[in-house]
Amino acid sequence: MRAMILAAGRGERLRPVTDTTPKPLLDVQGRPLIVHHLERLAAAGFREVVINLAHLGDQVRDALGNGSDWGMNIHYSQEPPGALDTGGGILKALPLLGESPFAVINGDVFCQYPLARLRAIKCDYAHLVLVPNPEQHPKGDFALQGGYVNDEAQPRHTFSGISVYNPRFFADTPGGRFSVVPMLLSAMAARRVTGEIFRGEWHDIGTLERLEALRR
Repeated sequence: MRAMILAAGRGERLRPVTDTTPKPLLDVQGRPLIVHHLERLAAAGFREVVINLAHLGDQVRDALGNGSDWGMNIHYSQEPPGALDTGGGILKALPLLGESPFAVINGDVFCQYPLARLRAIKCDYAHLVLVPNPEQHPKGDFALQGGYVNDEAQPRHTFSGISVYNPRFFADTPGGRFSVVPMLLSAMAARRVTGEIFRGEWHDIGTLERLEALRR
């Protein structure tokens, strides 16, 4: 299984820090945030990783190189200024991700989810890892019933930013910039999105305040 780290975002809520440092290279516990992802992916047996780039992407490429430091191959998917959002970014990277299901991790989360578990998931369309709602997102995103994710039931949980997709999930989608969320909602209505709940350590590093809280 291959993996993709979504790292092309501008990090608007983390400005002014991200004016000069891309979000994936922000320091957490003495290492860039994205290095934590690479270390854990390598430990879980992933050897081929795709990283999409846009804002200050050259800094990310220069810092990580070809992935040999972690015993893996890193492939870069360069996006235009402004990036392509989640759906467009994954779609553009599909030629690098192969024909089998692949894992996707948001670059701005810090999580102790056991990534090796993703390799055993049978994914026909999409599989989402949900977490208990954090203080800043009390209403959650989706519900989980009988192993399937939906947008209607209660209680609701928060999407962790960790998922698995089958390439067929992106069949017949237009190119350009678009979010994966409408596609997920449509697939949920057809009971094509499976899921699970992870109750371990998870942090969304979307603001300076949450970044500093994690560092503490």
